This record gives sequence, C-alpha cells and structure tokens, in this order.
Amino acid sequence: MTTRGVLPRRLLGTAVGLLADRLLGEPPAALHPVAGFGRVMTSLEHAVYADDRRAGLAYAAVGVGAGALVGVAAGSTAATVAVTSSGRMLRRTARAVGAALTCGDVDTARALLPALVGRDPQALDAPGIAAATVESVAENTVDAVVAPALFGAVLGAPGAAAHRAVNTLDAMVGHPDAHYGRFGWAGARLDDVVAYVPARVTALLVCAARPARAGDVVTAVRRDAPAHPSPNAGVAEPAFAAALGVELGGPTQYPTHLEQRPRLGTGPRPAVGDIERAARLADQVEWLLLALLLAAALLSARASRAPDPTAARVAAGQPSKGS
Repeated sequence: MTTRGVLPRRLLGTAVGLLADRLLGEPPAALHPVAGFGRVMTSLEHAVYADDRRAGLAYAAVGVGAGALVGVAAGSTAATVAVTSSGRMLRRTARAVGAALTCGDVDTARALLPALVGRDPQALDAPGIAAATVESVAENTVDAVVAPALFGAVLGAPGAAAHRAVNTLDAMVGHPDAHYGRFGWAGARLDDVVAYVPARVTALLVCAARPARAGDVVTAVRRDAPAHPSPNAGVAEPAFAAALGVELGGPTQYPTHLEQRPRLGTGPRPAVGDIERAARLADQVEWLLLALLLAAALLSARASRAPDPTAARVAAGQPSKGS
C-alpha cells in the first residue's frame, strides 16, 4: 500500500466500521475491548491515585498510549472504528427510555438513564428524563459517532482507539468533584481538545440534516455555546435543540453537586416524543457522515491512481521542480 493509497483505505475502513456498528452493535461486555480497557485503567487508578494533577497527567498519558498501541496491534481501521463507535447502542438506549416513559414507567426510565448520563436520575421527573435523554443523544453523537469516525479517517486504527481511550478516561475520572477534581483534570481537558473539531462537524451535519432550521442552529450555537461549561457539549446540545425546536439545559443535578447550566435553544421543554425525534436526527447525522466518508474515499482513491507528475518527470530523466 503506497502512501497515496493510505487515505482512501482509512476513509473506506471508517465507513465500514460505522456500518458494522449499525448492523452488529456492541460486542458482549465480557469481550468488549473498551470494557477491558476500563477494567485495566480502574486497577491502575487504584494503584497510582493521588489528589494531584501530575499523577492524573501520568495516568492519562499511560491510558492514551495504551489505547494507541491497541489500535496499532489491531491493524484494521474498520474493526477499530466498529468497536470504538456506539451510535446504535446510543439510539437504542434512548428509545428504550422513551418507551418506558410512554408507558408511564418512570422507575424503569430512571434505571436506564445512567447508561446515557452521569446526572442523578432520582432527581428527575418524566420531563426532566426526556430532556436529559435528548441532551445525551446530542452530546454522545459527537463522542460515539462523529469523533471516532474522524479520528479513524485521519489517523487510522491508532487514532480511533486513542480517541476512545481519552473519552473513556474522561467518563471515569473527569469529574469536577473533591475526589477527581485534580486527578481527573488532565483526562477531562484532553477530552475537550479531541472533541473540539468533531463537535463542530456535528453541528454542521445537523444543519445538513435539517436545512430548513440551519439558520436557527447557527444562531443557537453562536448565542448559547459560550455560556456552557463544556466547549463541545455546548455546541452539540444547542444544535440539536434548535433543530428540534426545543429548549435544553438549565439546572443539572449530579450525585455530588448541582450545576446551573444555561438554557439552550428556544421553545418548549422536551416531551417524551422528542426522544424519538432526537434519535432520528442522530441517525440521519450518521448516515450523512457515512455518505461523506464514502464520497471522500472515492475521490481520494481516484486521486491516488492519477499519475504522479514528479515521478513521471524523474522516470523521463527530467529534473523535478525545485531541483
């Protein structure tokens, strides 16, 4: 495989990986590489934890390095993207929450919610659960679909695996509480960095999926994102809110603290039916991303097959430019 052929191979592998996740879903938890990574990093955390940023930085560096090495060992962009993306599970879990609320089973909806969000489900009524679910679909479309695809397309299997390592570390230790505030700081900030471009690509894909509301999406992101504590959820959530015509955000109760978050978008608070609408929007975003990946793979493959003018001149005995 020549250097010129690497990019189309990565783009096609990324598209195949997303399709595999759509068709097959997650591996069993006992066999899931990400779950195994989490268990290893939990053991390492117990061994090295200190209420100190330097300890957390070393912990994060080991985790990201291990993730990248796993990607190198895997050697397949398609397989790595398949196990590091989880759009199917995200949408299925959101729909399960919506189905429980539709049946009036708030207790089951609360039991399902921790798979989507870190906030305290016992503090939420049915409308609060609906809003939390829509917010999770928006934020996790970045983390579980767009980001692994972009890292796979640009950096191959090591990039997709390293991204998932960062995202997992943020979920494990990136909490602004007394225990993890310093130790988890590096993981949380690194997750902000790696999701920065994917979050904005997600907002553009939302505009493409809902062209009639694209202006509202741009307005909401520009107006509401700066006040959000996350530089990336603060982009994805108002984009989804504006596309769906609802209001997200507001006070958010976590098990250890209450966050006063800004209101995102304009309109009524989400109802149960908005969960399905959010899941459909996330699904359409992924299909658009797949189409773009396949188109880019085709174009880059054609470009890689085109004759290299410099090589042709050298073969003909002519000096290359700049010699």
